[in-house]
Amino acid sequence: MPAVAVSGLSKSYGDVVAVDDLSFTVERGEVFALLGPNGAGKSTTLEILEGHRSRDGGAVDVLGRDPGDGHRELRDRIGIVLQEVGIERELTVREVLEHYGACYSRRLPVGEVLALVGLDGLGDRRTHRLSGGQKRRIDLATGLIGDPDLLFLDEPTTGFDPSARRQAWAVVDGLRSLGKTILLTSHYMDEVEALADRVLVIVGGRVVARGTPAELRGDADRESLIRARFPVEESGTVDDLLGRLVGRSSVRNGLLEVWTPAPTTDLHHLTGWAVERGTALDGLEVSRPTLEDIYLDLISQSDGEESSEPGATHNG
Repeated sequence: MPAVAVSGLSKSYGDVVAVDDLSFTVERGEVFALLGPNGAGKSTTLEILEGHRSRDGGAVDVLGRDPGDGHRELRDRIGIVLQEVGIERELTVREVLEHYGACYSRRLPVGEVLALVGLDGLGDRRTHRLSGGQKRRIDLATGLIGDPDLLFLDEPTTGFDPSARRQAWAVVDGLRSLGKTILLTSHYMDEVEALADRVLVIVGGRVVARGTPAELRGDADRESLIRARFPVEESGTVDDLLGRLVGRSSVRNGLLEVWTPAPTTDLHHLTGWAVERGTALDGLEVSRPTLEDIYLDLISQSDGEESSEPGATHNG
């Protein structure tokens, strides 16, 4: 039985549709990433799963219960790490965790949690004397203190330096090895690629892609990405140039991008066009697309309709 099962979920705020017929499952023991641009419906979906917001339609099952029922047993088995947690500045780190821990029937030892999130030795320090990254680690610790079966991580490494981010990733990997289920949101695609077993991308409250990070790449693994700064003075001829390319192309804010299965052919067209006009294509590069490239292409190209195959995209 999945840890989370969502079927036909919908939620509107007046005339604004935030979640539109959303369906997905999160398997027990996996790290599942929910991605999308601001306003895509991620926060509303998480709040419904956490039991903090009602839904208009659809069925939701979290650890065998409907979160809309507000049952104590469910709340006792989930941990939540919000983007920002309001913590009384005069409390010590240990006092914060003891306070949050009192809300749960089972609790991890405070010292164990401090070591897990990299705050070992700081238990007696008042929170206002901590750095921003250390305060974010407290946020993570409050989500872990109740030894949850399911952990919601909303942008967990915001404000972390690169070293701290890698340490947080190690924490998530450790939780996965213990059989914990983690539902993650993040705007860092390297973080998603490092941690997520599966990914769901939503735009406008609807699914546009789903699958493993490798499946999201799909045909992109057989494509190359050509990028160059496009001369503004040549913008009048762009339609003729792009029409001769094999791959999908776009020009946004002066940046030309071409996703192509035939990079040699399209590079020849581009450089030949530039030579004919005696102009330069500054920053010209050819590379394999990263997961971030795939994600940005998904949300820009999507028409909001759900893809039927893992990793498939919709081109508008």
